[in-house]
This record gives sequence, C-alpha cells and structure tokens, in this order.
Amino acid sequence: MTTIDNSTALATPRNWTFWLGWVLSGLFIAFMIFDGGIKLVPIQPVIDSLTELGYPVEYARLLGALGLGATLLYAIPRTSILGAVLLTAYLGGAVSAHLRIGSPLFTHDLFGVYMGLFAWGGLWLRNAKLRAIFPIIR
Repeated sequence: MTTIDNSTALATPRNWTFWLGWVLSGLFIAFMIFDGGIKLVPIQPVIDSLTELGYPVEYARLLGALGLGATLLYAIPRTSILGAVLLTAYLGGAVSAHLRIGSPLFTHDLFGVYMGLFAWGGLWLRNAKLRAIFPIIR
C-alpha cells in the first residue's frame, strides 16, 4: 500500500509570492466577512439590494451564512481550494443576478469576477502545488 505525503502540498517557500498571496487572500477574506456579516444582520442596503435583484429578503441570512462558510473553508490552508471553488460558484451567482437585471457592467456585473481574481490569485501565489498545476509559461 502506498501513502501520500501531503506535507509538501501546503509547504511554500516564505518568499514574496507567499506573502503577496496572503495579502490578497486576506483582503478577500476581510471583504467576504464584511459581506457575510451585513447579510446576517441584515441592514437596509442589503434588503434594498435583494429586492432590486428580485430575491426574497428572507434569503439574506442564508446567503450570508453560505458566504461565511465558504470563506472559512478558503481561509484554512488545507481546505482553501474547496473554499475557492465554492466561493467561485457563490460569486458567479452574484454576477448572474446582476446581468439579469441589467446592472452597470464594470461596477456591478463584473465585481464578482474581480473578487474571484483576488481569491484565486491569492491562492495561486501562496500555494506551490496550485502554481505547479497552473504554471505561467514564458
């Protein structure tokens, strides 16, 4: 029987790419905690936004919990790729909702894409295994 050594999967040299990756990931995590938190309350702008998008206000807490749960998975190094996949789906739903109602392209429609780039960019920079799967070829 063979064993798989996962110790190198999370081991990354402590160079500028590692730290830049954590800065990008940290900014993304902070935004997602803020976003999930205001949906758990929910505050009036969240209620207005959900109404404008055509969703029942009762979905606010569910969306906040889903976003925070996926963000927690993203923040933990061992589950970060699963969290990134779930957050990509979550942000894709936001992009789709804004496209459906005809929101402004660069400020609303593509905001989820920008956040996804932060999430995956940060993860790519801090995870050597992910860089090996998706290398930049010169």
